[in-house]
Amino acid sequence: MEVIAEKAAALNGNAPPDAQNSGRVNDVDRQDRMFPTLTPEQMARVAAHGSVRRIRRGEVLIEAGDSVFPFLTVKEGEIEIVRPSGANEDLITVHGPGEFTGEVGMLSGRRTLVRARAREAGEVIELTQERMLALVQTDADLGEVILRAFILRRVNLIAQGFGDVVLLGSNRCTGTLRVKEFLTRNGHPYSYIDLDRDDDVQELLDRFQIGDGDVPVLICRGEVVLRHPSNRQIADCLGFNDAISKTQVRDVVIVGAGPSGLAAAVYAASEGLDVLVLEANAPGGQAGSSSRIENYLGFPTGVSGQELAARAINQAHKFGAHLMVAMDARQLTCDRRPYAIDIGDGARVEARTVIIATGAAYRKLPVENLERFEGTGIYYEATFLEAQVCREEEVIVVGGGNSAGQAAVFLSRTARRVHLLVRSGGLAQSMSRYLIRRIEQSENIVLHTGTEIMALEGGLHLERVRWQDKGTGNVSCHDVRHVFVMTGAVASTKWLDGCLALDAKGFIKTGAELSPEDLAAARWPLPRPPHLLETSLPGVFAVGDVRCGSTKRVASAVGEGSIAVALVHQALSE
Repeated sequence: MEVIAEKAAALNGNAPPDAQNSGRVNDVDRQDRMFPTLTPEQMARVAAHGSVRRIRRGEVLIEAGDSVFPFLTVKEGEIEIVRPSGANEDLITVHGPGEFTGEVGMLSGRRTLVRARAREAGEVIELTQERMLALVQTDADLGEVILRAFILRRVNLIAQGFGDVVLLGSNRCTGTLRVKEFLTRNGHPYSYIDLDRDDDVQELLDRFQIGDGDVPVLICRGEVVLRHPSNRQIADCLGFNDAISKTQVRDVVIVGAGPSGLAAAVYAASEGLDVLVLEANAPGGQAGSSSRIENYLGFPTGVSGQELAARAINQAHKFGAHLMVAMDARQLTCDRRPYAIDIGDGARVEARTVIIATGAAYRKLPVENLERFEGTGIYYEATFLEAQVCREEEVIVVGGGNSAGQAAVFLSRTARRVHLLVRSGGLAQSMSRYLIRRIEQSENIVLHTGTEIMALEGGLHLERVRWQDKGTGNVSCHDVRHVFVMTGAVASTKWLDGCLALDAKGFIKTGAELSPEDLAAARWPLPRPPHLLETSLPGVFAVGDVRCGSTKRVASAVGEGSIAVALVHQALSE
């Protein structure tokens, strides 16, 4: 295990920081924000929420892997923060008087990645996680200082690869990119070993009888080896959901952590509701995979979908919302209240109200062999990870909407050429004008209108694509190894199993979209009609792309999430 961990550090350029710089960044301003020193007045306000305790030299105050641990502010002495690495330790930083421990994982109750030990005897102010959250919520000044430091520390851990995960993968393996994206979009640091480039590690894997069918391999917390793990197995091993109760009845359970679901979580939690969010994969939804959103209010230079989602998650955690990832809703029990949602393995979560924000998935191409190449040539996201896989190669983007346009522009920065394939005769009806202009002005984006993919060919990886010009009927073959599919949308509503009224395409009907016949079939029990975003079940709401008639924009999704919370309050009062 130690050999593999050392190899990962070397390959990622993550050599442990030396004791002199303590792993801190060079920029002075960023260092001060990451490791701020509180004033005596600020420390007094922290002390009002906790208690003072003595610490002994060498005393371990927080152990790596702990799921329950305190927030510590140093009054006297020093606390060193280290990352255990086999029999050794990597020094990250040393906290002196006025400085505090913790990073963004403390907001969500996830296991800590580091060990905190008293370097010198002294005194600390100790707060539980609940007390720390109360401090952040009620003291705007300290809340800003603490949250900013927490976020920057997690960013630094990710940049340095200071996590508790080593991923061994290959671009020839369909699961490697999925695992990378799951860890990245959940903000979890990891080290990566590319088996295509490091023969020494392959020899080591052969010794442990780990074959191609076992890849990717995840070494979790230095103890557990997971072969070709599912996202849920990864979440379980890393304890992503350990601190969250599955038994208490929530005021509202939000299914889906895209923009609409996260907006609902922020507003509901900030207004004092007990909130649980269920996310089948990683937060952000389709928007989370967008390389840059430039028409969202308040971000004139644009914001990546992942960055927007990360900010929303931290905001929701700040107000006390809980988020369970890799937990997909299997079934809604809709014949009684409180409602119950089956999340697998015999577990259910109960809620007085439910907000469904499961969104929609890109429609798959009706092409033979499609699933064979998913992850090894066929992609449904265009993030930094995918861009690195296809650097200096030709790629295809299929779709005529904004997501496809954003992907084409983003990939054009690293790809040799981008072929944008659309079935229609142009982009004007489905894409924002600013994206159309960028596509027109790009020298390495080629637009193919009236064109569809007919066949995919290759061995372990996609190698060739055949497409047809519908105007001429001509079919041409192209040596392209990467295709990004962003076409249409299929509602994620199969799990509802007849509980709610849907339209002909499977999207959820709400408010005025519900006909008298729909309500009669659902046996609507109330004298009032359904609220604006309410479904055919009282107290169950639908927001975002999963809703019939929704506007496919991030801003409208966020708006619907916030509106739904106002309606939840009304439903709870009935």
